[in-house]
Amino acid sequence: MDYTRQTRYSDPRAHAALFDPLPADPDAIGEVIRNLVSHYRASGIAFPPDRLAEIDSRWADRLIDADRRRFDTPLAEPRAPEQRIVGCCRDFTLLTVSALRHKGIPARSRIGFTDYLSPTWHHDHVVAEYWDGGRWIATDTQMDIADLRLGPGGLRTAAQVWSAHRRGEIDVETFGVDPGVDDLRGAWFVRNYLIYELAHRRGDELLLWDLWGDATRGLLGDPSLIDEVADLLQAADAGDKAAEHKLADHYATNPRLRPGRYVKCASPAAADVVTADLQRDAA
Repeated sequence: MDYTRQTRYSDPRAHAALFDPLPADPDAIGEVIRNLVSHYRASGIAFPPDRLAEIDSRWADRLIDADRRRFDTPLAEPRAPEQRIVGCCRDFTLLTVSALRHKGIPARSRIGFTDYLSPTWHHDHVVAEYWDGGRWIATDTQMDIADLRLGPGGLRTAAQVWSAHRRGEIDVETFGVDPGVDDLRGAWFVRNYLIYELAHRRGDELLLWDLWGDATRGLLGDPSLIDEVADLLQAADAGDKAAEHKLADHYATNPRLRPGRYVKCASPAAADVVTADLQRDAA
């Protein structure tokens, strides 16, 4: 997959020229993105419902639309935290990836759980990863952490966490949104994030609360497909080209893994789960 090319989710579309003044430097781009986005929970700001709805902007251009409704200045011009785009780690990452791709730098998003935000809890998280010409380098734009380790001590990928859970090496109930949120943690949650990890790798950078196929609430039956995907993702990260090709084939042909035209959206900004039409909404 060519990670210099925008996906339908990362494409800034009419806003592309706003990225032109930015330097082709991942750290500098990260600084600009932190100026654009406030986390809907971690910021501590009580956003009104119309602003909170910005967290359901699946596409980079829709996120930038939210900024443009309040500002007509360059992206690097300071924004007060309460006037920034309301988003989450996925949105910090999507805009970072979008800007890096605009500069011709191969970039993608990575999904997993942190070892560095709490000594006792592994928060779900999304970070950007870019190719420097010799290796992939992960960067946590939201937290301003460069050259982040993908593994124990850094961001454990969802594939790593699933495999460790299946081997009985971890307490999977400590992996989730927050220790105070009982229904968004554990094995089914990690399984969903594994599917999201694959989807993002294949260019479908969907929301962390979109549901389709095997990405659903609660555990399902035979986990052998999920086990295989976890193994293939880790092998592909280690440079196994055959594993990468097999992942692409699985994703292209298996509706348990790949979203179709419709997904269910269980947004934190809405009281009910709704159906989202990806084809219509992307138009």
